[in-house]
Amino acid sequence: MTQAVWSQLVGQEPAVETLSAAAKSAAALVDGETTDSGAMTHAWLFTGPPGSGRSVAARTFAAALQCNLGLGCGGCNGCRTALSGTHADVRLVVPEGLSISVAEMRSLVQAAARRPTTGRWQIVIIEDADRLTEGAANALLKAVEEPPERTVFLLCAPSDHPEDVSVTIRSRCRLVTLRTPPPAAIAQVLMERDGVEERMARWAASVCGGHIGRARRLATDESARKRRSAVLRIPLGLRRPSDVFVCADELIKTAEADASEESKVRDEAEQDALRTAMGSGGTGKGVAGAKRAADAAVRQLEKRQKSRATRTQRDTLDLALVDLAAFYRDVLVTASGAGAMLNHPDHATQSTDAASQWTPASTLRRLEAVLACREAIEWNVKPRIAVEAMVTTLREG
Repeated sequence: MTQAVWSQLVGQEPAVETLSAAAKSAAALVDGETTDSGAMTHAWLFTGPPGSGRSVAARTFAAALQCNLGLGCGGCNGCRTALSGTHADVRLVVPEGLSISVAEMRSLVQAAARRPTTGRWQIVIIEDADRLTEGAANALLKAVEEPPERTVFLLCAPSDHPEDVSVTIRSRCRLVTLRTPPPAAIAQVLMERDGVEERMARWAASVCGGHIGRARRLATDESARKRRSAVLRIPLGLRRPSDVFVCADELIKTAEADASEESKVRDEAEQDALRTAMGSGGTGKGVAGAKRAADAAVRQLEKRQKSRATRTQRDTLDLALVDLAAFYRDVLVTASGAGAMLNHPDHATQSTDAASQWTPASTLRRLEAVLACREAIEWNVKPRIAVEAMVTTLREG
């Protein structure tokens, strides 16, 4: 039996209620049953903590809008192609570098102005809308202020704070706030959708910090579990001054290896596909010109790939820093005697040991050092320098 598209949203019942009502209003508009937009509007902003499923919510809503039945049935061609990313009228913008450029946004806005070709709506999904440059945000604003009749913009960002989304864009969007899904709901999804064994699913759900994608990686990838364990050994493993640089080097190299592993196969496939599309390997008249054009296009592609690899490396490092910050938070919880749930319940013994060795003030300084490192990397400080400064503070307290 085919499940409705809303089953993709884990633990987000209030959001599902809002979006399903909007999808029904949208279907009535397209079918000519009404001229009242009702619960539907042309611009939406999905916010929520990392792992809450912002992009999943946007894709799910896009599928419901393109549904042949207008309900998000999950079985029709509109639903299936929208969810798989192959629908001709659903455009997905995923920043491969550290930002979304004005040129990319202008091109997208022009394409979005066209009427739908095969679907019911022309839909633009912008993941990480907080990465829009000022020029790109201005280009988007013009489109959102005067939207084409059958175009919908779906923006995803950590929050609706002006540092993430400009006030003017926010004021023209309907806000959908997602919450951190509970561990029980995450475990259920891992078991039903990914076939994960119950014990592993419950463990991954308990330590993922509410991040569904992270839970899936921890449950299915042994190397991800080993990396997490290595990170959580750092707080109590800084005994000698030299340990500072050993641990910092390990953090950086792990992030670089992850980025390289994730990018290598994809990069080579993209370059081969581009060369083939540009006529590389052909024979006959005009081959030399085609080769020069192909080489130039590949150089541009390599530049974008390098930017993407930098972002992947920073995202991987940030995950490690979040794990570290959560450990120091667990130490504070343990020291206080509060009954709050631990972020790393499988490392409760280490949290107790640390709480007996450190004062709450020194633990707080360590936590602040991790948060300062994240902020420094966000401001483009070289990751190695930021991490070494952080680990020095972690040792000294």
